[in-house]
Amino acid sequence: MTAKPADAALGPAPPPGKYLIAAILTLLSLIWGTTWSVIQIGLVGVPPLTGVSLRFGLAGVLLLVMARARGVPLGRSSSERRLWWVNTTFAFCGSFGIVYWAEQWVPSGLTAVLFATYPLFVALLAWWFLPDEPLGLMESLAILVGFGGVLLIFSEDLRALGGPAVARASLVLLIAPFVSAIASVAVKRHGAGIHPLSLAGVPMLGGSLVMGALALIFERDRVFTWNAASIGAIVYLAVVGSAVTFSLYYWMLALLPAKRVALISYVVPVIAVIIGVLRGEALTARMLAGAVLVVGGVTLATQRPRLADRFRRRWAPSRFR
Repeated sequence: MTAKPADAALGPAPPPGKYLIAAILTLLSLIWGTTWSVIQIGLVGVPPLTGVSLRFGLAGVLLLVMARARGVPLGRSSSERRLWWVNTTFAFCGSFGIVYWAEQWVPSGLTAVLFATYPLFVALLAWWFLPDEPLGLMESLAILVGFGGVLLIFSEDLRALGGPAVARASLVLLIAPFVSAIASVAVKRHGAGIHPLSLAGVPMLGGSLVMGALALIFERDRVFTWNAASIGAIVYLAVVGSAVTFSLYYWMLALLPAKRVALISYVVPVIAVIIGVLRGEALTARMLAGAVLVVGGVTLATQRPRLADRFRRRWAPSRFR
């Protein structure tokens, strides 16, 4: 007789309660709020492409070891294999490749604020590709408010933060949340029944190989500094900031609406900006106002169902009958 994997032997796990969901979303927010500064700490000694490769190589190996230990089947459906390519290309190579490259010039707090537009891109793409997640009036307003905050940030002379490269890198950085949103919506649409360890582990390892190959081409002449800070940053980002967080993230994405999971993005930049200021990063009044608009837009986008229900309860015609 063939032994059943541990997960199968126990049967389907019960859905998590609301308090556990809240705790997981809070944990994700706290961890991802720190990673922007840790990325910059690591970049002092390790170039960006190499940093991405090492981070996701280590994280991918850890997740696949976990998948093996738990008897998680891998690659059994064509949808699963297609999502591997999607996540490799968009979630890890595209998104994190851009973030690491941009953070060579862009302050970590500003990076987090600009990446916080991710839920707005999710809302737009979900409206187009996910029939169960329509784009309502509140979300449309949220998108206008959020991107109005981005325009306000770019009305600032970003060159004052570190030269003209900051403004250029900040513009390129906006591609990262967009391609990350593509991956999230694809997982939400096609990832039902696929284990989170598969959705995260295999693409991380694939992304590591791709970024490692690019690093051999474009960073072979760069200087590396292997010290406690650079090694510690890679280990923290790989284990805590990737293996733990992405497993939890894809688990939440399978259980909750994509826009609700994306709500962590309005907490992450607040934490990242606070840490950045504590590290000595500049924060102007206009940047702060733009950040408030971005976070406010994200809040409106992710809380739309609750606000809409409250509006209907208060102003429904039945109240006047």
